[in-house]
Amino acid sequence: MPISVAMAFTSVIPSLDVSAAREIFGVNRTYLADPWYDFIACVSENTSSCEACRIDRLCTLDQLTEAHTVVVPGWPDVRQAPPGELVSAIRDAHQAGARIVAAYTGAFVVAAAGLLDGRRATTHWAHAAALAAQFPQVKVDVDALYVDEGDILTSAGGAASLDLFLHVVELDHGPAVAKALAHRLVMPSHGGGEPAHAPAPQESGGEDRVLVELLSWVTERLDSQVTVEDMAQQANVSRRTLTRHFRASTGMAPLQWLLTQRVRLAQRLLETTHLSVEQIAAQTGMGTAATLRRHFGRTVGVPPDSYRRWYRGRSEDGRGIGLVGAPVTPGRRPAVTGADSAAC
Repeated sequence: MPISVAMAFTSVIPSLDVSAAREIFGVNRTYLADPWYDFIACVSENTSSCEACRIDRLCTLDQLTEAHTVVVPGWPDVRQAPPGELVSAIRDAHQAGARIVAAYTGAFVVAAAGLLDGRRATTHWAHAAALAAQFPQVKVDVDALYVDEGDILTSAGGAASLDLFLHVVELDHGPAVAKALAHRLVMPSHGGGEPAHAPAPQESGGEDRVLVELLSWVTERLDSQVTVEDMAQQANVSRRTLTRHFRASTGMAPLQWLLTQRVRLAQRLLETTHLSVEQIAAQTGMGTAATLRRHFGRTVGVPPDSYRRWYRGRSEDGRGIGLVGAPVTPGRRPAVTGADSAAC
C-alpha cells in the first residue's frame, strides 16, 4: 500500500511549502518506487478549493487521523495563534500515530499542539527567537536545516523544506530513491548517512589544515587497512583530539567518515568500471565481497549489483530515474558502531 500523506492547512498558507510538498509527495513517481505516496489535502471547512496549489483531492481536518504522515506548511503570522481546529486536528493525528512533518513556521502550529515540548525543533532563523519565546519548552536549533525527532520533523523553511521532504523520502524508500529524486529535481542530495548541513573541513586554522591534509592522505589509501591510530599518528594528535575535530568538521566519527569514503569509491567503481564486487571490495579496503555488500546495502539502501543495474539503466534512458522496488519500510539506517566499525 502507498504511504498516505495528508497536508493540513486553513485558508491562508504559504504557497511555497504547499508546492514543495505536492512536488515531492503528490506527483506520481512510481518509476522511482512503486507504490509511491497517496497525497491529499485536509482543509478547514471555509476552504472549498486549492486550485492555485494544483491539489485535486481535498478532505476535512478530522480525516487527518487516517494519515500515516501529516505535513504542516508554514503558518503565515507567527504573532497570531493558529486556529484551534487546526491545532486540535494535528494533535489528534499525532495521538493516532501519524508522523508530523512541519515546514518553515509550521513548527508554531505543532508547538501550539504541545507536541514539541522537550524536543529539538527548527524554524526560519528570523522566527527562531519568537518560537523560543512563545514556547520556552521547545529546544530551538537555529543552525539546522531540518531536525528529525522520529515522529516529528521540522525544517527551517524555504529550500530547507525541500531538503526535509527529500529526507522523508529517504526514510521511506531508501537513499538510492531519494538520490534519484534529487537528481530529477536538480537539487543536492544529502543521502548516504551524512548530515545535511555538516560543514566541510575549513582551509584556515592550524588544526583544520592538518585535518584537510589528513583527509587527502586517507583518501589516497582507501585500498589499505587504515586505523584510527594510523590517522591520529599521521595528524600528530591524540585519538581523542582527532575524533573531536572530525566531528566538528565532518559531523562524523573518523571510522564513520572512512566508511563513507569507501562506499563512495565503491559507487564510482560500480558506475564507471566492469570490476566484480570482489575486485571492488579489494580496491575499497572492504576486504571481502560480503563486507562490501553489508556496508553498501546499509548506506545506499540497495546491494552493489542492484545499484550498478540502476545506474546503467538511468544512464541509458537519460531520464535520471531511480530504482523501482527499493525498500519501502519507513525507518532509519543504523549507525556504524561496534563490530561493523572494525571492518572499516
